[in-house]
Amino acid sequence: MLTFDVANLSDRDFDQILSFLQAGGVIGFPTDTAYGLGADPFNESAIRRIFEIKGRPESKPILVLVDSMDMVQRLVGISDVSGIANQLASRFWPGPLTLILPALGPELGNVSRLVTSGTGTIGVRWPSAPFALRLVRAFGRPITATSANKSGMPSTVTADDVRAQLGMDLEMLIDGGRLPTSQGSTLLDLTQDRPTLVREGPVSRMALEEALNGNIR
Repeated sequence: MLTFDVANLSDRDFDQILSFLQAGGVIGFPTDTAYGLGADPFNESAIRRIFEIKGRPESKPILVLVDSMDMVQRLVGISDVSGIANQLASRFWPGPLTLILPALGPELGNVSRLVTSGTGTIGVRWPSAPFALRLVRAFGRPITATSANKSGMPSTVTADDVRAQLGMDLEMLIDGGRLPTSQGSTLLDLTQDRPTLVREGPVSRMALEEALNGNIR
C-alpha cells in the first residue's frame, strides 16, 4: 500500500494522488468525519472496486463530496427543494451534514447507477477537512467518500485502522493522523414531503430544527 502523509505532502505527491484517481484508482483519505474511500463516481469500474474492497452490498448507496453548490447542481435535480438545500448549505457547509437529494440519471451523463444503488437519490456533502476539500477542487468534480472500513465494521479514525481493516486490498492511503471522531455525518433526506432526519451526527437535530423552523421529522 502506497502511503502519503498529509503533513509532509509535496506538490508532486499530490499530483500522483490526483493522477491515480483520474485513472480510476481508489484511495483511503481523511475527511471531516472518518477516513473515506475516494474514487471517481462517474467511473463504474472504480465504484465496483469500492464495493469489492468494503465487501459492501450493492443495495447500499455511496455518498459523494462536493466543493460548491454549482457542483451539487451538476449532480441532482433539486427544483422543488433547492430553497431548503441552499438554506442548509449556507448554514452548515462546509461541514459534516450530508443532504440526500434527487439524482439525475446516468442517461444524463450522471454518476454510475451503483453510486445511487438504483434509489434515484444521492447523498452529497461539502467537507471542511482541508485535504478532502483540496482534492475535490483539484479533481474538478465530486469524489466518493464512503467510510474506509469493511462493511459492518467500525469506522476508521487513523491510517492504522484503515490498514488493519482493508490491508492490501487498498493500493493508496493518505495519512491525515488521528481524526477527532469516528461519528458519521448527519444524514438529512430532502426527497420526502418534509425534510427527514435519517441519522443524527455532528449536526444535531436541534440545530436542524432551528434552521428549518421545526419543519423536520
